[in-house]
Amino acid sequence: MLQRNQKIKNLQTNSCDRSSSFDLRKIGLNPNFWYPLAQSKELKKEKPHQVSFGGEPIVLVRTKSNQIFALEDRCAHRQIPLSMGVVCGEKITCTYHGWQYDQTGKIAKVSYLPKNCSLPKGVKSYPCKEAYNHIFVFPGKVELAETVPFPEIKNWSNNEYKTMYFSRRVNCHYSFMKENLMDMNHQFLHRKFMGKVKPTIIENSQGENWVEAKYKFSGEPHPSANLVLAAGRKEDSSSEDLDFDIMTIRTEYPYQTLKVCPPNSENPLLNLWVVYIPVDQEQKINHSFGMLMIRKPKIPGLINLLWPLMRYFTQVIFTEDKLAVETEQKAYDIQGEDRNQEVFPLILDVRELLYKKGVSLFPKIK
Repeated sequence: MLQRNQKIKNLQTNSCDRSSSFDLRKIGLNPNFWYPLAQSKELKKEKPHQVSFGGEPIVLVRTKSNQIFALEDRCAHRQIPLSMGVVCGEKITCTYHGWQYDQTGKIAKVSYLPKNCSLPKGVKSYPCKEAYNHIFVFPGKVELAETVPFPEIKNWSNNEYKTMYFSRRVNCHYSFMKENLMDMNHQFLHRKFMGKVKPTIIENSQGENWVEAKYKFSGEPHPSANLVLAAGRKEDSSSEDLDFDIMTIRTEYPYQTLKVCPPNSENPLLNLWVVYIPVDQEQKINHSFGMLMIRKPKIPGLINLLWPLMRYFTQVIFTEDKLAVETEQKAYDIQGEDRNQEVFPLILDVRELLYKKGVSLFPKIK
């Protein structure tokens, strides 16, 4: 108890003395990690799919034999997007002059060249994997792909949970999204659907590449908010547990997780894994990919009956958050700088982590 109180005291001490000496909105997401760039259902056989990471266009391909690969989305000839082309067997052919590329980005064929002519240089290929019903790409240095751990998403394959998928475009820098999820002090924004709840941070910790916070909520939650959590409770849960659920939110660069557990339990009622992919070169637009694993109720089939309500509830909360972070981005664009006067030490920790692990956008801006 003394140790926990000291942690809380440390979190609250000198909050007014800390400030950021850097502009986080000019820091790009580090490309040397595995990122989902599309949901599996979006990538049809022999139908090229265009995506991007930080303004770099990438084409995803699923071949007739169900092999997937990712290439730079520019033909080496005239820079026409390969995503406009045609998938022929295990290769992709540019729609303009018919230059054909294999899965490594090498040019396999230029139909109008004599057979004894050497072929031009091809295009960049990206390591990619299909997992968790998503297509993951490693957009950074190819030689690092095998050394960087692939994300582990807990409870995704657990039969006791059902997964809700998210894929949404948001017009703001990815850092606004990360700050929003970590800072539960913005619940007033959700007062209509969350009810009168008050978050209290009870513990925080950090490491080389992560920041974590634990919250407890008190007050009068809205019935719909209670329902999302109560649905996953088992027969050993008491009604009074609702006041003591612990929410743990973790930014483990570059991903974020959120879980809600009953007291004295590590078996979450829900588990969220989310990442925000920068779309444009200045990274003022991101695509949010998320998976929310919700624990199934004891009654068989009840989760399916409650699913539309749960989906509606999460959509409403996200819509309110989206409005807030996009408005923050607009203010930044108008002011031309970050004038946020952040006083919450936890968010200052997160900002420092994102700055330390990120990359400067200055070399890319012309």
